[in-house]
Formats: sequence, C-alpha cells, structure tokens
Amino acid sequence: MRVSIPARIGLIGCGNISPAYLRASNRFPQLEIVTCADVVPEAAKKREKEYGVRAVSVDEVFTDPSVEIVLSLTPPQNHAPMIRRALEAGKHVYTEKPLALSTGEAEPLLAVARERSLRIGCAPDTVLGGGIQTARKAVDDGLIGRQIGGTAFMFYGGPESWHPNPAFFYQRGAGPLFDMGPYYLTTLVSLLGPIRRIFASGQITHQERVFGAGPRKGETFPVEVPTYIAALLLFESGSTVHLGISFDVPLHTHSHIELYGTEGTLVVPDPNRFSGNVRLARAGGPWSDVAHSHGFGDRDWRGLGLAEMVEAIRAGVPHRASADMAYHVLEVMEAIAGVAIGGGEKAIQSRCERPRALKPVEPTYDLS
Repeated sequence: MRVSIPARIGLIGCGNISPAYLRASNRFPQLEIVTCADVVPEAAKKREKEYGVRAVSVDEVFTDPSVEIVLSLTPPQNHAPMIRRALEAGKHVYTEKPLALSTGEAEPLLAVARERSLRIGCAPDTVLGGGIQTARKAVDDGLIGRQIGGTAFMFYGGPESWHPNPAFFYQRGAGPLFDMGPYYLTTLVSLLGPIRRIFASGQITHQERVFGAGPRKGETFPVEVPTYIAALLLFESGSTVHLGISFDVPLHTHSHIELYGTEGTLVVPDPNRFSGNVRLARAGGPWSDVAHSHGFGDRDWRGLGLAEMVEAIRAGVPHRASADMAYHVLEVMEAIAGVAIGGGEKAIQSRCERPRALKPVEPTYDLS
C-alpha cells in the first residue's frame, strides 16, 4: 500500500457539501483538513464543533503558510475568485464544480496555474468510483465493440420541493445544465473522450418557481436559465450521444447513461454516485450484470479526486480530476447554454485527455 505524506488542507465553504469532505479527511490518509472557513463565521464554527477542525477566517486560509491545498466548496459564483486567490497565495486548489461560470473566467486561471506550477483540481470525482470505473474498463476492453453512440438523461422535478433556499439553482452558473451537467459530461468524456461539436435546443418552462419547503414555502422566485435542454454531443471518437437534462420532468423511464457499440450495449450507473449497477447486453444475448472491477463503489467516497490529486502531486504525474477536463466540460456547457434558447450548434475548441483509469482493485488508497 502506497500512502504519501498527507497534504494540509484549508476548507472554504461550510455548507451542505462540506460534511462529506470533512468525513473524507478521516477516510483518506492523503488528506488532513486542518482549518475551515466561511463568509458566515457561524457556519465554520458549527463544522468546528462537529468535526474538530479549527474554524478561521477566509483570509487566514490563504495566509497560513502550512496550508498546501485550498478546498473551495463555495457557491459557483465564487469558484473563479477563490481559485485565483489560492493560486496567488502559492497554493494548489481543488474546487467543487463547475470550474467557473464561463471559459472567459476560467482560462486565465489555467494560465496562472501553469506559470506557477500549481495544480487545479475540480469535481466531480464520482467518475473515479467503482461504478463508472467498471463501465470504463468494459469500454476499454472492447465489450461493446466500436463505439457508435449513446444516451444520457438527467430528468428531475427540481430542488425546490425539498431545498429551503433553491433560488440559486435557477441563476446563472446553475440550472440543471451547470448543476448536474458536470456529472454526466465528465463521465461521458471519461468514457468516450473529448467532444468536438454540439447541437442544442431548450427553454425556460416556467418563468417563476415556487418554494416548496422552508420558511418561504409558497413564495415564488424568478428563473434565469433554461430548465429543459435537449442536445446532441458529437465526440472526436465518432460517437454521437443524445443528452436530455431538465428540472421540469419529475418522472421518466430512461437509464442515466447508455452506450451503444457494434457488439453490444452498456448501461452506466448514476454519474452522481460512486456506486451503481453496470449492465451489459452483447449482440443477440441477454442482459447481464457486470461485477465491479474497481473499488470505491460501495458508498459515498467524495474526496477521492482530492486524495488522488495529492498522490499525483507527490508522484509528479497528471491528476485525474484535472482542470483541463473541467475546462472542456465547462466549454461544452457554455456552448449548449449559449444556443439552447432558439436552438443552434457550436464547435468546441478545447480538447482534453481521457483521465487514466484507476487500477482494478479494492480500495487500497494507492491511487497511482
């Protein structure tokens, strides 16, 4: 088992997702979250009480010379500024998705990271879980033959039914595309490679939505972004994938992702999860379950991408949840959003490498 010297990490953003990462600090020997901060100090104090991580100000995370990596779990509107501050402070940074609100925001950050030999990592890391890695191995082993195409559907009735403050889900930088799209697109790029062109159409189905929970239940809030999108993704590999993504469809019967090849069909599990059942039907044969070939598929392993980035930094090799892939996914989402209202097409300029597959073993914390 290979375990590197752990990285000291300062966490910024103590909202709903932070407990998953704070638990990861105990699961992955590569990680040591030493401080937490939030623009609302009470939120950081709450996490300090729950997890024993010292609460500090946001500025202290950046000025602490012992912090090697800044973990940014802030709302999307703050991702780019937080990344820039971390890089300017001489620290690596790992951020929740998306990388930024636009490629115009993100491109200078990648340049600064290259100039300073610093790393930017970006969620989602669910593509490193046992479910998606098992599907990746099936594709790489040629079990479906030459790739032809596929489908990907994220249909959901919207978060306002349960979230007490859902308005930000319907603002620029969110919506179903930017909120859930990174899971689906990152998985597709990991399985099939980069996307070269998109066609898309969409609409804002309801100009206002209704708070369904919390103290403002029954009130309305405005919608700024498309909530129903249909797109065609043309991959450099030759595959064409139909993508449907919406906060307007509470019920449907589609699989999350299906891949079609000359020799069979592969059902890929929920890309928002590390686990999930992989199913395969070879041409003319019955459906069968594909046993997980990889670890990290039995529970929520959030933080896996950050731990792998630490290993990659120590080994001097590229990390898998990379800024280049996050930038490519961001450009695809930006292109889809740009043409969705009214419909249209757009070429994708960026390219990225498919991340290396993990070793087909149980979790040993050797993430080389």
